[in-house]
Amino acid sequence: MKQPINSGPLCGLKIVEFEGIGPAPLAGQLLSDLGADVIKIKKKPNKPKIEPILDRKKNIINLDLKNNKDKVLAEKLISKADILIEGFRPGVMERLGLGPTDCEKINVKLIYGRITGWGQDGPYAKKAGHDINYLSITGALNAIGNKKTPPIPPLNLLGDYAGGTMFLIMGILSALWERNNSKKGQVVDAAMIEGVPALMSLIHTFISEKNWNNTRSSNLLDGGCPYYRCYETKDGLFVSVGALENKFFAILIEKLELNQNWIKDQENKSKWDQLTKEFSEKFLTKTRKEWASIFFETDACVEPVLDFTEVEGNSQNQARKIFYRKNNILQANIAPKFSRSTPKNQSDKARIAKTTDQILKEWNIN
Repeated sequence: MKQPINSGPLCGLKIVEFEGIGPAPLAGQLLSDLGADVIKIKKKPNKPKIEPILDRKKNIINLDLKNNKDKVLAEKLISKADILIEGFRPGVMERLGLGPTDCEKINVKLIYGRITGWGQDGPYAKKAGHDINYLSITGALNAIGNKKTPPIPPLNLLGDYAGGTMFLIMGILSALWERNNSKKGQVVDAAMIEGVPALMSLIHTFISEKNWNNTRSSNLLDGGCPYYRCYETKDGLFVSVGALENKFFAILIEKLELNQNWIKDQENKSKWDQLTKEFSEKFLTKTRKEWASIFFETDACVEPVLDFTEVEGNSQNQARKIFYRKNNILQANIAPKFSRSTPKNQSDKARIAKTTDQILKEWNIN
């Protein structure tokens, strides 16, 4: 008998996701990418011109949770689910009668995943906020940017997604593992102001060693170091330089045809301004493409800085199939890769065409 093809390592896992913005829908998307069966509950039916990438692979059901019949249907879904994901302000789910205590009565094994910026309690818990605000009180935002300019927000990647989504997913999967022994679910309270500091172990180590300056662009990893920053090229584009180790730095100096004495003076901070000046002048003598060719087969840790329209053409991105197009929309492929239980990309057409009855039937709900 032919064995069925596994659609991913999380195949068979059932998740109910409540419509939200930011880190919660990304968590649902990444888990569905890996094979989980995700039903997203939305308040209002709408047909976006372009299907959101955050909803790929998810089944969508429209429910008004203030309507008793719709709420009962949500409870039935929760009774069948392994995981619930919500990203509302503290107290919203409780007011709907779908808080952790309510859901425990419906499904004692439910993993209740909650994601907020400030956390579920504390003096900030009820306040509004966004990624940039959450980064503000962790110390991370103050360290990003140039000396003479205000801090620069790193898109919303650091707070929402690194400190938020990824810690929510880690918490959910940890609770699933614990459930194997306890046979009980639990609440996962993921807060971005906790996730971001947890990512900063190296920075906190630098601080403890008195090897960190609170002035932006004056440290090893914040753009202050001449061999760990970006430089403009002759054509107005940029290259990144990350030659931290001395053996890589030596190759960089050689390829740039600079004085070999720099190799022994690499870590002399009193000379960093001069080295930055020499690097800047040198990189302006050739185009980004020319520098990319010079450094391509070296360990100098120099790469062209690509924009979002260029990433498809990069040979490493192509070899790893990192990007693909669905409906001519560029998006990231499923990550990470697995040796056996490889997730499959699916067509949106069949999923979007499903009725609510069909979706419920798959979960054995009338």
